[in-house]
Amino acid sequence: MLALAVFAPATLRAQGFWEQFSYEGLRLSGIGVEMGGVVSDRLTAEPSPALRVDYGVLAPRLRVMFGASYFRGEFNQDEITRFAQRLRRVVRDPTGDFVIDVGSITWSQLEIDGDLQYLFPADRVRTYLGLGIGVHVRDGDGTAIEGTFVEDALDTIAAGVNLSTGVEVALVAHLAATVDLRGALTSELRLASARGGLVYRFPAPAPR
Repeated sequence: MLALAVFAPATLRAQGFWEQFSYEGLRLSGIGVEMGGVVSDRLTAEPSPALRVDYGVLAPRLRVMFGASYFRGEFNQDEITRFAQRLRRVVRDPTGDFVIDVGSITWSQLEIDGDLQYLFPADRVRTYLGLGIGVHVRDGDGTAIEGTFVEDALDTIAAGVNLSTGVEVALVAHLAATVDLRGALTSELRLASARGGLVYRFPAPAPR
């Protein structure tokens, strides 16, 4: 009886917690477009557009978001210098007066991600904090690596973990301004982005 008295309330609380989750709140709730920039530990900072899709709530204040973004950046000077130094080590030239000109090497990326975002609504302003996963499709390009295994090695598909935070400010009915700050960690790159944009929210369906 004592064990029942101890565990019964905990069981009821657990049931109450899981009962908050429901697929009934999942629907296409809004579409947004954003523009900003991306920085990383290996590439130059570049502008980057993004598309966001709000797919409703899975639980009170827990939103499901999908997104897609694109950017194309050049490997920074440290990366290019390191690559050129590695090439110099394998060149045999008795005079030592050869020159290695790697030029620019670019890495473009298309990211598709999904987030769970916890909402902090307050009147016309809504902030959020989110965690998610993403798929990063990358393509390398450059005159020095064209048609080589180096280019093939840069053409990758990688998984990543996302952390996001941001704010939405309602402007007029169904339209809000957004600011999104996002970080992504993959096996090859660490990325951070800041974007601003607009989101259109679809009217809520009439109650049945």
